[in-house]
Amino acid sequence: MSRKTNIIMPTDEEDARINQGIALDSDNPELTEADFQAMKAAAVVVPSLAKAKRVRGPQKAAKKRSVSLRLDQDVLEKFRSTGPGWQTRINEALRRA
Repeated sequence: MSRKTNIIMPTDEEDARINQGIALDSDNPELTEADFQAMKAAAVVVPSLAKAKRVRGPQKAAKKRSVSLRLDQDVLEKFRSTGPGWQTRINEALRRA
């Protein structure tokens, strides 16, 4: 199963309406090349925010441990083919065993 999102591009008419809406929004004008040239990296503008350590919040359930596990290719492909959550399903299968 592919993890890529299928992006549906707007038709020419939809794109024209979108661009018209952008042009009419004086509170949020479209950025120009000069705007992009004047931009600075977030680490330069707000260094304290850029250096802030990101941490996960408290866990809702018992913490899991990361391990390295070698599985047969067909087993791995079977679980991955079931889509997102395949690692949780492997965990559940191992718990039942």
